Amino acid sequence: MEAGIPSTWVTRWARLVAAGAPVLDVASGGGRHARWLAARGHAVLAVDRDADALASLSGCEGVETLVADIEGGPWPLPADRRFAAVIVTNYLHRPLFARLIDSLAPGGVLIYETFAAGNECIGKPSNPAFLLEAGELLEAVRGRLRVIAFEDGFVETPRAAYVQRICAVSEVDATGNRLTIGNTPPGPPRYDLAG
Repeated sequence: MEAGIPSTWVTRWARLVAAGAPVLDVASGGGRHARWLAARGHAVLAVDRDADALASLSGCEGVETLVADIEGGPWPLPADRRFAAVIVTNYLHRPLFARLIDSLAPGGVLIYETFAAGNECIGKPSNPAFLLEAGELLEAVRGRLRVIAFEDGFVETPRAAYVQRICAVSEVDATGNRLTIGNTPPGPPRYDLAG
């Protein structure tokens, strides 16, 4: 929520993304997350409709940019292009939920954080089209991703806001088989919540 500084939600859960794996930063703006992830060895594709914002990423090693109107135009990536993580912050366009989930590779991580209902009482955004309803991110991933962490509430920093955020993992491969991720000993995948 603060320009240039990565979201603490993103920095907390990015550790679940495989080292060096490709990441999609949706509605990336000036690229605060793209820069942070690239500095940690990820190949990042930053997508935004604002060419000027993406231009600020010119020369940033490990970051590829793509100017695209993902609301008004077709999805700009091939249907089979997959990422180890999809990052979305401070952006909401509900028709994209399925597309974002489909963009995850097996074992891929969705890290999503944006404004929620209640924010209209304290500032912008206040339009319901840009505010998640209670539990909406949970519903968006239900039956498709395993939820690792979810929060829906009020934060004071970096500025007062009502937010909803989720970290969820694709545990099914392209053929529908359940993945085993880091299972030692055998059992369900283990995700370190302590971070």
